[in-house]
Amino acid sequence: MASAAGFRRGPRSAAMPHWLPRAFVLALALFAAYQILSWAVLRVLALLLDVLIAFFLALAMEPAVAGLARRGMRRGPATALVSLVLLLAAAGFFFALGSLFAEQVSRIVDNLPRYVSEVLRWSNDHFHTDLHVDELRSGLVHSDWVRGYLRNGARNVWGVSATVLGGVFQLLTVALFTFYFAADGPRLRTALCSMLPPAHQAEVLRAWEIAVSKTGGYIYSRALMALISAAAHYLFLQLLGVPYAAALGVWVGAVSQFVPTVGTYLAGALPLLIAFTVDPWSALWVLVFIVLYQQFENYVLQPRITARTVDIHPAVAFGSVIAGTSLLGVVGALVAIPAMATLQGFFSAYVKRYEVSDVSVGRGARSRRHGFGRWLSHRR
Repeated sequence: MASAAGFRRGPRSAAMPHWLPRAFVLALALFAAYQILSWAVLRVLALLLDVLIAFFLALAMEPAVAGLARRGMRRGPATALVSLVLLLAAAGFFFALGSLFAEQVSRIVDNLPRYVSEVLRWSNDHFHTDLHVDELRSGLVHSDWVRGYLRNGARNVWGVSATVLGGVFQLLTVALFTFYFAADGPRLRTALCSMLPPAHQAEVLRAWEIAVSKTGGYIYSRALMALISAAAHYLFLQLLGVPYAAALGVWVGAVSQFVPTVGTYLAGALPLLIAFTVDPWSALWVLVFIVLYQQFENYVLQPRITARTVDIHPAVAFGSVIAGTSLLGVVGALVAIPAMATLQGFFSAYVKRYEVSDVSVGRGARSRRHGFGRWLSHRR
């Protein structure tokens, strides 16, 4: 009887736990939900990036829109007015660069036959060749490389057109979301706060105000420094007689302030190159002025302008740009510094700081006999 009872209890003890099928089904459900969510995020990732850019643009526009709204203008027309001013500024920037680029291309095309003739003459004199412009032109036009290039270009017309249309649609999407976020900012904050308990609504509103203040302060301080930089470089280039001084001044002012990390070097390369085509000594003076102005901006102008808006350590700004580029590419590089400024504002508002009693330890250091200094004297 005992062996029979033990035989009957054996299969029960080896049976599957009752919770294992339910855990297996839950694991499969979580895995399926993760796969579906990953697929959906990858599908709408471009839209999420557009919304992120629009949100930061709306935060940058908020101080100007709110100022116009306090003067009696409705937020919709105020947002439209601010957007129009920004659009005109961007159009002026690209028009100046476009005119500079078109003029340079036109000059290169006009002087190309002379350049080719001089190169062929130099080659014939030094290498004893017998090259002529007409033969070179005929061979180039009838070459297989040119035919293949034209054939591939004709095939890629539709691809280029689709890329241009996609870029235009993306710009319109960002503009639409930016206008919505800026025009309906109070309504959006109200909708978000209505889903939170009353105790948390004040914290959300405070965080929103910090984001608006830091992002708007960063954008406007950069815009003011870009205006000053453009005026200074325009006057200096005009004094040296460098052509296209106005366009080059706008280029230096905008690129040096709004392109993270490498903007200063990109901005200074173009006027240096244009000045070198006029006179090498002019290029040297342009290089000296760019270096001196950069020092003036870093140690005199920037601390005074950013003292009341946002002040980020250069190492922190550089690291935030690298991190943003690694995460989101070009978009991350553009929004990295405003996001870091907002995060710095959060820390300054929510993190409590304490006074350090004494951190100067060593020979010749003046230390008060309390805190760490007192403990050190007792140890001695």
